[in-house]
Amino acid sequence: MSEINQTFAQNLKLFRKKRNLSLDNVSALTGVSKSVLAQIEKGTANPTINTVWKIANGLKVSFTELMAAPEEEYKIVRQNDIQPLLENDGKYRNFPIFLFADSRNFEVYTIELEPGAFLAADPHPFGTEEFITVFSGSLQIAFNTHELTISEKESLQFKADQKHSYKNPSQELTVINMIIWYDKKV
Repeated sequence: MSEINQTFAQNLKLFRKKRNLSLDNVSALTGVSKSVLAQIEKGTANPTINTVWKIANGLKVSFTELMAAPEEEYKIVRQNDIQPLLENDGKYRNFPIFLFADSRNFEVYTIELEPGAFLAADPHPFGTEEFITVFSGSLQIAFNTHELTISEKESLQFKADQKHSYKNPSQELTVINMIIWYDKKV
């Protein structure tokens, strides 16, 4: 069985059990026969896209919810395994640690700024906030009419739905943790 079919089979079974539905119930909701549903859950059937859509619509879940691998109970991320995003000729290195997902409203980055590194950022969507903690060095952040410098063991929260910039004003490497929180109500 292909990985995507295995994921679909696991997700279907999980959704069905979470909602306390029998195969008969799911068949009635989706128009897919009980025997086909049982074969899908066992991994012996290769469902068509049309069948997956029927099941998604009947269970009132998105197509991708049924096809996406479930999140792990835990995840260890090693910065050495991440290819950083580079700006300012490599002086600004952004390591995406935890990316945005529909199940959470935030993403997490570790950022390294060489001395003099600078990045000007466009506004994020309305209501977005950033939470920054400096682990080493210092960081100059400009937004709106503010220009603030935070140092090691200091943190800053600000509204990032406006133009803003980051600069390492020191002569040493600055390392920060950045959490970007998106307001999903907007």
